[in-house]
Amino acid sequence: MENIITSKDNPTVKLYQKLSSSKKERLQYGLFVLEGQRIVEDALKEESGITQLILTQKAYERFGEELLQADLRNTRTIVISNELGNRIASTDSTQGVFAMCRIPVQRSVSSIITENGKYLVLFGLQDPGNVGMMIRTADALGISGVIMSGSCDLYSPKVIRSTMGSVFRMKIAIENDADKLFEELAGITTSAAVIDKDAQPVTECKFEGAHAVFIGNEGNGLPADIAQRCSRKVIIPMHGNINSLNAAMAAGILMWELSR
Repeated sequence: MENIITSKDNPTVKLYQKLSSSKKERLQYGLFVLEGQRIVEDALKEESGITQLILTQKAYERFGEELLQADLRNTRTIVISNELGNRIASTDSTQGVFAMCRIPVQRSVSSIITENGKYLVLFGLQDPGNVGMMIRTADALGISGVIMSGSCDLYSPKVIRSTMGSVFRMKIAIENDADKLFEELAGITTSAAVIDKDAQPVTECKFEGAHAVFIGNEGNGLPADIAQRCSRKVIIPMHGNINSLNAAMAAGILMWELSR
């Protein structure tokens, strides 16, 4: 292999680090980063706008033949030293496969709504691992789309990594204005997941027609005014002294009921 990049001051390497660490930089350049052989492969299969493919020497030897079979006409590929790969990695045991990918045009809520669609609304979620896991679970259960409102950055490395490639397959809309969110959900039944003795047990609920379930912040749940604006409040029945679940676990149970 020739032209192996070893300098930490290489422009591509520096840009990758900026995008990895800063939402502001991601928005400025319209790019986000990927790390890992599987998710990069998923992005290539879905033609998700990879602009730069970065492989360490070891990764080139191990995965290069497979990855380079993809259509890379609009993708620049570089090889960096293993040491430099460890420097830019955000995981402890990196595979040495990195990429930069275009942020897609943001979808509106109304653009993903269908007649009998089932949707998950993430309202005020701040844990990237939870958000990524919810998107992945929504993909697995056949949920029609995910709507994010006031939640963490969809394109942060931790969210992207936790989706395990589902971010490229799911319809995801972002609407941070609560009034506009409810306007665009007009005519759709909305259920607020809450811890409330007056809420209807989810096991007794029907989720017919177009329906959206709201999940709130990991620590504080849904704001009272948002729950009040939903069509109904639902609760997951629990036993013993437990009165709450991890947000991603609760979302998984609710999505299972929603998709049955």
